[in-house]
Amino acid sequence: MKIYTRTGDDGSTGLLGPGRVPKSATRVDAYGSVDELNAVLGTVVTLDSESWLKPELAAIQAQLFNVGAELATTSPEQLTRLERVGEREIADMERWIDRLDQDLPRLRKFILPGGSALAAALHLGRTVCRRAERRVVALRESEPVESSLVRYLNRLGDLLFVMARWCNHRAGVRETEWTTGGGPAA
Repeated sequence: MKIYTRTGDDGSTGLLGPGRVPKSATRVDAYGSVDELNAVLGTVVTLDSESWLKPELAAIQAQLFNVGAELATTSPEQLTRLERVGEREIADMERWIDRLDQDLPRLRKFILPGGSALAAALHLGRTVCRRAERRVVALRESEPVESSLVRYLNRLGDLLFVMARWCNHRAGVRETEWTTGGGPAA
């Protein structure tokens, strides 16, 4: 199988289902942002040298492929054949958040993204996740989108934030609190 097909040379792309759409379409932007998030999480996995989050990240990466496939599908018939994320995956993330958060000091101020390389990559993933969430919400304004996809991405953004804090805490790296003066909090 060749990597290049030349079918997208005109600026269009195929979906899972009939037809082609411009690569600038809201649907393509939504699943493209999910794909970008998955790539960022691939970087996170490589930085997790202690395998602190390996099972969770593996599950999330597989689920993000399912999210992307659902967003790329316009055919109701095709949708019935897909493995889709839903309440179970959202509940899993909530359990992971609660488990990790119990080890953390109470958050009293906003924190600046950063710390260890692993935590910084998780913060980057969080921001890409929030963008993907916004893109899916924008798609939902014009086309039907399962509401669980928005909830899933919203919870994933929360989880990535807690994971970043937890990795810094576990590595003994102090978080930098945001102050209005521009410098670190005393």
